[in-house]
Amino acid sequence: MTRHPTLRFASLLMLAATLWPISAMAQTPPAPPSPLSLADVIRLAGERRDEIEAARARTRAGEARPGIVSALEDPMFSPSLDHLPFMLDGANVSFTFEQRIPLSGIRGHRKASAQADLDRLRAETSRTTLDVGLQAATAFLMLQERRRIAVLVTQQIAFARDVVTAANARYASGTAPQSDVLRAEVEVARLEASARALVSEVRGAEAMLNTSLAQDADTPVPPLAPMAFTEPLPSWPAIKAALTSRPELAAGRAEVTRADADVLVMKDMFSPMATIRTGPAYTMTEGRGWMAMVGISLPIWRSKLKAGVAEAEAMRAMSEADLRAMTRMIEGDGAAAVNQLQAARDRQEAITRDVLPRARMVIAPAVAGYASGQLPLVSVTDAVQALWRIEADLIAADTELGLAWARLGRALGSYEAIIK
Repeated sequence: MTRHPTLRFASLLMLAATLWPISAMAQTPPAPPSPLSLADVIRLAGERRDEIEAARARTRAGEARPGIVSALEDPMFSPSLDHLPFMLDGANVSFTFEQRIPLSGIRGHRKASAQADLDRLRAETSRTTLDVGLQAATAFLMLQERRRIAVLVTQQIAFARDVVTAANARYASGTAPQSDVLRAEVEVARLEASARALVSEVRGAEAMLNTSLAQDADTPVPPLAPMAFTEPLPSWPAIKAALTSRPELAAGRAEVTRADADVLVMKDMFSPMATIRTGPAYTMTEGRGWMAMVGISLPIWRSKLKAGVAEAEAMRAMSEADLRAMTRMIEGDGAAAVNQLQAARDRQEAITRDVLPRARMVIAPAVAGYASGQLPLVSVTDAVQALWRIEADLIAADTELGLAWARLGRALGSYEAIIK
């Protein structure tokens, strides 16, 4: 029984409509956890970012190089008409296979050079992963700062409106001038303008975080978890020991290894190459037979070969100097990251434990003094604005502390040891 073409097309259409959502769900990355922590952001960025995938693909390409550069040259098959008389009463012909074989360790040294370059590519992949993690951590902290400031401004607006209500009550009772009401209303208008601007700033920060996680810019971002870091600070000997595992140093060491192998490759050029040629042959006088030939190259242009060795040795000296300079700079980078982290901790602790409590203590007497008519409104607004600035400073200090921890993780070559 033959099915009608229309029914067959409808069945296929229903099957496609059924399978399409499944395939779309398979291609859509899973939603990030809620609340989203700093450790989650760094992990997701390392799993999703295309820069890391590109670095891994480059490494996979480098894995094929050792086999390519260490292989023998392709053999040559040569049919030859060795002798053809003018009388055309016969011919001498041969069919030979020719292979060139180096009489030195150049193949092994070329393979060692390619292997060292592969190690450099792997280190570059690790470096890219660390850079991507730092970018994602920075985007996370910037969004957290914007959201906290938005909440703070909302609280400030509520308090400023209470001040407007109090100023209107005193103005109605004749105990305060109209300028107090206008001043309080100006403060409310200023804060509302800041709140409207913060809406776009939060959206921009969310777009940056989504981009750092390889998501669409308009993807909803879940609530952010509070930051948690390892305490206390790592000791300097432990940090100095961890710096040796930095991918930049691994890449530098691979460059030195490759330069050593390249020097040996150039020295191998002083050794001759052997050529072996063999195959069946036919002559008019002797008939069928077999021919064989062995040849040796003569590397007589020594000045060119010595120049190649000198160039390779200069490149090795450059790689060693670069590694020493990089080691020194990375050690300085680690020391600077530790001190910047300590400075950020000191600043954050001073604001939290000393400055902010003092600023909060001023508010109640100022409000009570204004309500009793003993203080003007400007005393209240000055005290409140000082508190708001200190609360904003605390948010900035928390963000800077998080950035300092992230930079220390980048300097150490690992975020797992310091970010919970």
